[in-house]
Amino acid sequence: MSFSVENVTKVARLARIAVSDADKEKYVREISGILALVTQLEQVDTKGVEGVASVIEHALPMREDVVTDGNRLDDILANAPFKEYDCFVVPKVIGAD
Repeated sequence: MSFSVENVTKVARLARIAVSDADKEKYVREISGILALVTQLEQVDTKGVEGVASVIEHALPMREDVVTDGNRLDDILANAPFKEYDCFVVPKVIGAD
């Protein structure tokens, strides 16, 4: 499968990324190469191969599920550059001019 300039244009528009025409050609080559490698991987016979989450067998560490002291508002807000009414103050991002 090959990737076209139209595909790159569409993906860039969906991702809201500005891509120059010269870069589009470069991305066509790079993405087409990646898709060729994926096509190669699809041809590998994996019948009888059990899926693994890790190549190293290890048990996950377990701990008791206990309630700990979560009343640390002052410690948490001490890291805030701006705070008001025991809350973090963040810049407005919706409808900002």
